Amino acid sequence: MNVLLHGIAIVPEFHTYIQQLIQAFEKQGQEVWVTKSLFKSIRDTEFAPGTSVLQEGEVGIKAMDFVISIGGDGTLLDTIARIGALEIPVLGINTGRMGFLATIAKEEIALAAEDLLAGRYSLEDRSLVCLESSIPLFDGLNFGLNEFTIHKRDTSSMITVHTYIDGDYLNSYWSDGLIVSTPTGSTGYSLSCGGPLISPAAKNFVITPVSPHNLNVRPIVVSDDSEITFKIEGRSEKFLVSLDSRSTPIDASVALKIKKEKFVAKLVKFPNYSFFDTLRQKLNWGFDMRN
Repeated sequence: MNVLLHGIAIVPEFHTYIQQLIQAFEKQGQEVWVTKSLFKSIRDTEFAPGTSVLQEGEVGIKAMDFVISIGGDGTLLDTIARIGALEIPVLGINTGRMGFLATIAKEEIALAAEDLLAGRYSLEDRSLVCLESSIPLFDGLNFGLNEFTIHKRDTSSMITVHTYIDGDYLNSYWSDGLIVSTPTGSTGYSLSCGGPLISPAAKNFVITPVSPHNLNVRPIVVSDDSEITFKIEGRSEKFLVSLDSRSTPIDASVALKIKKEKFVAKLVKFPNYSFFDTLRQKLNWGFDMRN
């Protein structure tokens, strides 16, 4: 088994847990690799000298059986971008705070490695958004696990986003921006803008306006078989579009279409995992702050 570890700017306090993870796999004769960004964080530690560093590019990553993302949900999103259409299973270890995607706590690392090696896991398919545009954007990484966003830039004025579903006019959103979220992304930016929570297995997109001018405008859930197109107007000549954490400026002449990506992200889940347990814990449901 080939296992790739990926992290970005890991704090020194977490180095011991990475060492524990590497040793757990190596004791079972598994080959462990790290990405260049993770190696930069651990190169001065005692376990780093013999670590194999994966060279950048699809050829190297193709040989991996699993990729372990070490960090927060942002690191896991970056991991999915690196994997792309290869659909290599990803396990998220949480060094951050919320961890809707990276759900394994540092205290559970040894048990997680044991379960992974023993095959005590399942793979959960997560749908992705795919961006089609009239000009190349994002260096070919035209997909996202969480959401696609249109946002105003360089002005305090609102923008107008004319939105169409399968060619049918939906609405003109006069707002700071517009989010098209996957079920996975429903716990992210869309949620902070008033969007609904959606189970990961649902086959939907959520269209959520960002600070809409008209208060009667609300998020809408549509089928992820839909194709969503936009026309943007505003006082500024430039707007921002983003896929997860990647963003780039465009002008109003760029044609934009969102649809479901042909491939999926495969997340490793262990028998004790429940999406609804995670919601209750992270959002403090059932917790009475008065007590």
